This record gives sequence, C-alpha cells and structure tokens, in this order.
Amino acid sequence: MHLKHLFAGVFLAAAAVHATASTLSAQQIRERYVPHRVYDTKLNRFVDFETMVATLIKNSDVIFLGEQHDDPGTHRLQEAVLEGAARRHEGAIVLSLEMFERDVQQHVDDYLAGAIDEAAFLAASRPWSNYPTDYRPMVELARANGWPVIASNVPRRLAQVVARRGLGALDSIPAADSAFIAATHSCPRDEYWRRFQGIMGDMSGHGMQLSPEQLEAMVWRTYEAQCVKDEAMGEAIVRALVGLKTIVIHANGSFHSNFRLGTVDRVKWRAPKARLAVVSFVPVSDLDTPDARSRRALGDYIVFTLAPTKPVPASASTP
Repeated sequence: MHLKHLFAGVFLAAAAVHATASTLSAQQIRERYVPHRVYDTKLNRFVDFETMVATLIKNSDVIFLGEQHDDPGTHRLQEAVLEGAARRHEGAIVLSLEMFERDVQQHVDDYLAGAIDEAAFLAASRPWSNYPTDYRPMVELARANGWPVIASNVPRRLAQVVARRGLGALDSIPAADSAFIAATHSCPRDEYWRRFQGIMGDMSGHGMQLSPEQLEAMVWRTYEAQCVKDEAMGEAIVRALVGLKTIVIHANGSFHSNFRLGTVDRVKWRAPKARLAVVSFVPVSDLDTPDARSRRALGDYIVFTLAPTKPVPASASTP
C-alpha cells in the first residue's frame, strides 16, 4: 500500500490556536502536514496519530516525548500532541521542557503571566538556538491555553561542574544553587550506564592523550552529569503532578526516555503509582519500510518521521 493511503493528516494549532480545518486553505494544509507513521509497541502494529494521542491522554499521567533535537518533523508532531491534549483532556495540563533550566523558571512564569514581553523573556532565559522554530510553538500553545510551563533541566553550569569534578562536586556548590538540583541523586552502573557508554564510544579518537583508566573516569563523570540532569527533570515532573486530573507532557532528547530509563526511571521511583507513557520519535529516510519491530523496546509508541534531506556538499555536485 502506498504511503498516501496510510498517513493521517496532522493539523497544528500553535500559530493559530483557534483555527479549524474548515478555515485552512489547501496551501496551509500542505504546509502543516508532517509525513509520519505511528507504531504501537503493545499492539505490534501501525496505528493513526489521533488514536495514539487519544490513548495517551486517556491512560497517562506523564507523557514523555523523546526527540531528536534537529528534526523539524518531530517538533511539529510534538506540538500536535499538545493540540490533541487541549482537545481531549478535561483536567490540568502542564508542559515540561528539558530545553529550559530550573534557574530561569521565574522568567518563564513572568512571560506566561504577561508580566514581561517575549523579548525580555528570551533575553533572560537562555533559549536554545532552535527555539523560534521548534519550541516556541509549544510554549505559545501553552500560553494561549493558560498551561504552566516547567523549566525542568539542571543549569548547564552545574552539570559542567559535575562533568569536570564528579558527582561529589555538588556538595560544595553555593547554597543559592541547591534549589536548582534534585534533592537526591542516584547514578548506578546499570543498563542506562551501559547504553551511555555505547553512545560515547571510544573517546581516544578525539586526540586526548589519556590512559584507558583516565578515559573511563572521564566518561563516568560525564555520565554523572547526565544523571544529574535526569534527576532534576524527574523531580520537576513529579512536583508538577498535582491534582487527580493533572497530566504532564515532557519533551526531552530521546536518550533521556528511551527504554524507560533515565528521566523516566527517576520519575518512576519518585511517583511509583504514576502512569508513564514513552513516545520515541525516530527520523528515517524511508517511511514505507521502517524497522519498527527492532525498536519496540524504545517506548510505548514509535513515531517515524521523514528525516530531512541533507544538502549535497558542493564538491559532490555536478557542474
């Protein structure tokens, strides 16, 4: 079956929160459409996007949206999940973001409340470089609906301290910074650690004259910094779970939530009764034949997006 028979249209609502399909031109519909396929790992089959969103909203307290930071299609579909939550969830909705750090929470709150304008907000909150195209639509959708937005990540400067000196360095940070890290930290040499080692690979190829022991120690400290981020985000998410009908939708790099490890694991032990759902967005070059079964362990749903076409280097182009 050709892809045109498999895809369900996705219409996003951040740029025009109150727009409906009937008000969109054919051109706008084409521009807002994101090629994708959704695989339900419990049912072991492909389902449509709206079915996924409806199930997530009905059965979850926390939804993790694991992304590839540089995939535009992923970000547009994350926004579509939020739009679906706005239509379907009767209780409170909270947007939590890895992309903002805990020490800028007041600036986020002030912007959402209208106390400062967007220029002041961006000047004070250290947004990622792709914020205007990839994260602003989600924040603006939350703002339009009156949802809280949680700056959940640990400040980068504190993560860098741990990466240089190890987890014990947190014992000597200034008292004012203590509020920006989790109250407790755990960093076992478990499956998450083994997967982290695999991601880091052999760092000896980076021109560093270090012994194998020194290299492993450096990777371990980097992993401890990763754990500090997961603990901070996990604590922030659980703190946002107030009220019986609150749902938290958290966007993070997929490594933080794949296989229900990382941040997911940190939420689980803090809130063992919370219903957690993991969505992993996977850009692929061919949507007709994505290898879904081999990725089943990533989460509850695998959302395949059409990976952006990489430009051909000038030297490889024909005259």
